Amino acid sequence: MALRIVVLGTMGSNPYAGMAWMHMQIVEGLRRLGHDAFYFEVTSTWPFNPVRHMKTDNGEYVVPYLARVAGSFGLNDRWALRCSFSDNTWYGLPALQAEEILAGADIVFNISGATLPSKEGIRARRLVYSGTDPIIHEIQYLSGDPLVVQLISEHDEVVTYGENIGTPLCPVPALPGLRAVTRQPILCDLWRADIPDRPHFTTVGNWEQAGLDVVFKGETYRWSKHHEFLKWVHLPKLLNRPLELATNLSVRKPHREFESVPAYGASTGAQQLLLDNGWLLVDGPSLSLDPWSYRNYIQTSSGEFTVARDLNVRLRSGWFSERSACYLAAGRPVVTQDTGFGAVLPTGEGLFAFRTLEDILEAFEAIGVDYKRHSQAAREISNEYFAAEKVLSKLLNGLGF
Repeated sequence: MALRIVVLGTMGSNPYAGMAWMHMQIVEGLRRLGHDAFYFEVTSTWPFNPVRHMKTDNGEYVVPYLARVAGSFGLNDRWALRCSFSDNTWYGLPALQAEEILAGADIVFNISGATLPSKEGIRARRLVYSGTDPIIHEIQYLSGDPLVVQLISEHDEVVTYGENIGTPLCPVPALPGLRAVTRQPILCDLWRADIPDRPHFTTVGNWEQAGLDVVFKGETYRWSKHHEFLKWVHLPKLLNRPLELATNLSVRKPHREFESVPAYGASTGAQQLLLDNGWLLVDGPSLSLDPWSYRNYIQTSSGEFTVARDLNVRLRSGWFSERSACYLAAGRPVVTQDTGFGAVLPTGEGLFAFRTLEDILEAFEAIGVDYKRHSQAAREISNEYFAAEKVLSKLLNGLGF
């Protein structure tokens, strides 16, 4: 049965490649399954303009950006932006058509719960909260945070990327209305790549973010990944392979000001510490302005070494990075911090979960001995466990379709 589905997101408000891929792979994946799928953005949050390095109350950057990105995925007539942050003008689809699609959709997926339905006047037949960053809202809901309680109450159902949440593997209770667990859908064919150009293992991400540490059962769990990177800062000196981090380097002040979760550039001291320990540094925001240059960066890497957020690591949510799934689809082995995802994903070939330094060294040794084998294993994991057609079909089945 073909469904009309709206993916409600914020990729224009946060116009970086990771957000673009996260949203577009869902929309295009649904379309490949034969569904009538659209991308909508209606948030009243001011969009960030990376050229001016500030949030603005106009669509001068976000409108052409959305048109360009959606068009590059073949979704020219399947996106709409309502400038709720200014005059409510619709772009992309005409206003009347967009409003009819939104009101009549069989499902509206609210990605990350980033859009508050009542604030934006959204009335949908079936509104599904899609938890792409698990643990945060679960703990905030448990503690009675009024904004989060309201947000969750405005949805008919909940799905989450935290595949261990609500099981004995993770101590954090599921949000009410949890209907299904899922993971990032990947358009595997768009990531296929030949032998990598460089020996570097790379990753892309913000260095430091503030505002989302949480307290659970009296213990603080951290959101910012820089805490975890610093635990392994000496790693390049122990490997025969270069490690490169693409992150926000240009300024210490938030490169996205006025955010509830500001992203800070690495301080001069932090950058020097990384360089002194052998890390190679690249300006992440620059390569992330376009989804296809971001893809090229991943494809020309030999693999990924990365960490996870402390809260996902210690609380064993089972969350797995969408970016890491893209590395796998490109046939690039991934060495990443263990969040308990081994309960649902195979590890040891192509994908390695680490807790200790010994785990990391063993993973790199295995990859170095037979890179071709681990490259193929990475691609097979992606095809079996992350292919958009499989992931989204299973998700819709979990929702009763």
